Amino acid sequence: MFSFARPGMWPRPMASSTVVADTVRPRNIILLVGDGMGLTQVTAGLYSNGNKLNLERFPVTGLIKTHSAKHLITDSAAGATAFSCGCKTKNGMLAVFPSGKPCMTLLEQAEKQGLATGLVASCSVTHATPAAFIAHVESRASTQAIATSFLQTDLDLLIGGGLKFFNERTDDTRNLVSEMTTKGWMVTDFSQKKLSEITPDPARPFAWFSAREEPESVLKGRDYLPVAARLAPAFLKKRSDKGFFLMLEGSQIDWACHAKDAPRAVAEMLDFDAAIGEILKFAEADGQTLVIVTADHETGGMAIDQGSRPDSLDISFTTGYHTASLVPVFAYGPGASLFGGVYDNTAIYWKMKQLFGFPSTAEEQADAQKMYAKRSKGKQPKKKR
Repeated sequence: MFSFARPGMWPRPMASSTVVADTVRPRNIILLVGDGMGLTQVTAGLYSNGNKLNLERFPVTGLIKTHSAKHLITDSAAGATAFSCGCKTKNGMLAVFPSGKPCMTLLEQAEKQGLATGLVASCSVTHATPAAFIAHVESRASTQAIATSFLQTDLDLLIGGGLKFFNERTDDTRNLVSEMTTKGWMVTDFSQKKLSEITPDPARPFAWFSAREEPESVLKGRDYLPVAARLAPAFLKKRSDKGFFLMLEGSQIDWACHAKDAPRAVAEMLDFDAAIGEILKFAEADGQTLVIVTADHETGGMAIDQGSRPDSLDISFTTGYHTASLVPVFAYGPGASLFGGVYDNTAIYWKMKQLFGFPSTAEEQADAQKMYAKRSKGKQPKKKR
């Protein structure tokens, strides 16, 4: 077996110094994560769509290393924590250091600075990637504990599945949907109206649940991700005059590749690219928005094999899990030039943080410890085996 280093010896990258004084800073940052999206997933989407994608419109591209604190192959929890906190953690952990101590997320810092914030996903909102921006738990399986985190922030917009973790709870008797409504949220779901039929009131935080548990695949009729990509930036822009931070995930590219289902993987890739197109429309018109597209890891070891034609791809997979492949980064807008090159996934966080101009002080992590202690009432969530 090829050996080059002990994974546990990888250092935690510190703050980047690449943001130069004359860099034009964005007012808003939109981070789009294609879960499981490697270069082959992008290529398959490209050729399956007449040799064109919205991703081709990005002027800056890069590659990131995805390993977690202890493993060469990351999971989505550790991968998303690298984006949300700028630190390596163990697989399965969300917005905590390997020791279990919480790290303050970029979304929480944005709230602290008065920016509007939003999370959108084509999976449950308690799933690893969205959860890494708002919850501090040692196990990504703690879905009900994760759901309570949405009541402990000043989040402005929430779109995705997982309604049952809010209003059909087994850990306690709380109805988080009722609590959100009491706090002033406009909360609705798939059983009442489609997202495309709703016009949120910018005077109130907005949540729309797309499914009781996990949303269907795009091949089975899920159609809200591009709609959410069109709605969310315009809504958040009205929520704060200081700017906004939005994370949107194309979640099910990963699931399709786990299942080694090539047609589904391509369909999910194209759905994500359609959402990217809506985001670019906003950014081009706004002129003050940085758009970053990347992935937490590649899934499936996807390959386009000999004999493929542009209109007929022969796709195979080497595994039903994630791989250690580098994954792409695409950037557009103010500050985009900083995202070219090859670097660690944690650098995404540090570049966004510095472009926003957020402070980086010892007190920041002290604030995180106090925040987490208050939320958990002195108790750490138990790991599920």
